[in-house]
Amino acid sequence: MQTVRQIAEEIVAREGGFVNDPDDPGGATKYGVTIHTMRRLGLDLTGDGVVGVADVRRLSRAKAVDIFITHYFEQPRIDEIPVVLQASLFDMYVNAGGNAVKILQRMLRDMGYGVSVDGAIGPQTLRAVRQAVAPNAVALRDAYGVARRNYYFRLADRRVASRKYARTRDGGKGGWIKRAEEFLSPRYHMTQADFDRRVAAWG
Repeated sequence: MQTVRQIAEEIVAREGGFVNDPDDPGGATKYGVTIHTMRRLGLDLTGDGVVGVADVRRLSRAKAVDIFITHYFEQPRIDEIPVVLQASLFDMYVNAGGNAVKILQRMLRDMGYGVSVDGAIGPQTLRAVRQAVAPNAVALRDAYGVARRNYYFRLADRRVASRKYARTRDGGKGGWIKRAEEFLSPRYHMTQADFDRRVAAWG
């Protein structure tokens, strides 16, 4: 079983180095840590009194891993979620913040559990997910992975500038979709034909 640090290191590797894509609402980002997160945490790495792009560039890989473990795994209480879901939920939380938890909560609510969709992991959510995981843990993990993938598709449906994260220039699956499918059983991966049909309306 992977440790949380190993999972965090994989997330950092997946996120890659410094980028400042004008189409990305997160702004300047390095190893998946956005400038907004660094400002919230007061990470003035240059010591000039301002957290800016230069500080993002200076962020080390090790520091990014520590940020993810503390602020994206432990503080949101993902460490209390059943282990089978932790890696996918953690990865999604890095990518989408509280929306990662809302995806899980909506899924649980659709399954008949009385949970609030508030993006926070509390006793209600923990009780429901522990009950839901008991019959078939892998099935619940896969259901969450499909829900993640659908979330990305809906984002791209609504925002043209985000489509490049869901579909490559040559028409293949983009980073968002591949990311969701990394946590899915192979039989739930979309075929290229299925993917083409799903994104056909994008032109």
